[in-house]
Amino acid sequence: MIQLIRGFKDILPNEIELWKHIEQTAITLFESFGFRQIRVPILEKAALFQRSIGEHTDIVEKEMYTFPTEKGELITLRPEATASIVRAYLQQRMYAKDPIQKLYTLGPMFRKERPQKGRYRQFYQINAEVFGIESPYIDAQMIFMLTRFFRQLSITGLEVHLNSLGCPLCRPAFKKALSGMLMEKGDALCSECIRRRDTNPLRVLDCKRPGCQSVVENAPAITDYLCDDCARHFDRVKACLERMGIPYVVSPRLVRGLDYYTRTAFEIQTRELGAQNAVAGGGRYDTLVEALGGPSQPAVGFAVGLDRLVDLALTKTRASELTPDIFIAAMGEAAQEKAFEWSCELGREGIKTEIDFSDRSLKALMKRANRLGAGYVLMVGDQELDRGTAVLRNMRTREQTEIALSGVLGGVKSQLRAASDGRPHGDSQL
Repeated sequence: MIQLIRGFKDILPNEIELWKHIEQTAITLFESFGFRQIRVPILEKAALFQRSIGEHTDIVEKEMYTFPTEKGELITLRPEATASIVRAYLQQRMYAKDPIQKLYTLGPMFRKERPQKGRYRQFYQINAEVFGIESPYIDAQMIFMLTRFFRQLSITGLEVHLNSLGCPLCRPAFKKALSGMLMEKGDALCSECIRRRDTNPLRVLDCKRPGCQSVVENAPAITDYLCDDCARHFDRVKACLERMGIPYVVSPRLVRGLDYYTRTAFEIQTRELGAQNAVAGGGRYDTLVEALGGPSQPAVGFAVGLDRLVDLALTKTRASELTPDIFIAAMGEAAQEKAFEWSCELGREGIKTEIDFSDRSLKALMKRANRLGAGYVLMVGDQELDRGTAVLRNMRTREQTEIALSGVLGGVKSQLRAASDGRPHGDSQL
């Protein structure tokens, strides 16, 4: 038997309802804030991610799935969505129609990471991006929208972690101070961070190894090096969150994993998933649009890790299964012919209907209906056809009612409607 590729997974039917619920919650909420959906391809030119994410990041150096085409051009399975959305924003000249664009997307990303709980090589994200707004109010609104999203999913126990990464004017002074401190403590760093110290010192702050964490515990804070504009921007973001009653933690070592971030950076973290504690994160990337060949446009966005969010939701509640409203137990060819028509009509009405076309006994069919969690069973066989009636059984109360064959559809719908209204099950007219 051929097995799954390591680091990939199946999403089974008993899980998919939870996935759909989370996705639909995001779509409804984001669109209420003025976002519109965009879909971008999973394959892009490798240069897009090299230029946007940064050549000296772990993603570009070690984690991308990159392949040569027949003509020798390198293409990559997207490791994240922001760069692709920026590319579409530029290539489709969306900025020419209106530089302010609020976009969201859902879909798979790919990274060659070490597989572990909550971290897969094909993983899913929900992304939201805003172009053309420099105001700190939009940063705070994005964080507010994220916290509202989790609240609507009844997920609690989360913390907003916040930092400012400054801008090209003030960040060099911080990097110089950080590099100097890392040079003094070099012996205690892991081999990976010794390399990062020279190429991308901010990434040392993000290392999870205990030795490196102890080194950077007393590292200079980037917030002490912010220029006046960046400091005012950060203060306004914090003030807006306080005004909306959103608690936050300022985390000076929060740098995210991508080079394109400027000013605001944030994560939504949980203590319930072990080391993989970030379920969402993002920030401002005011220089990325111009770096990829477009006009100077401010931008801010975030990504939600859907796999981790599902794991977190499963710790709060069991995944819901798609249980049928009604199961039709038809015995005999003539009964199955009738049942086929009823199942199609009920399905067309949006009533979740299951039918078994095998020639099994009523006892076996009832066992299957019970296993599927059906609310009702409609039973029909040769005897029922001769009498001109079918039998509708409420699987919760075990109450049974006869329905005339000529009025089966109306009778079933009436019974289901009565059940959803909370009326006694024998109260409807059949």
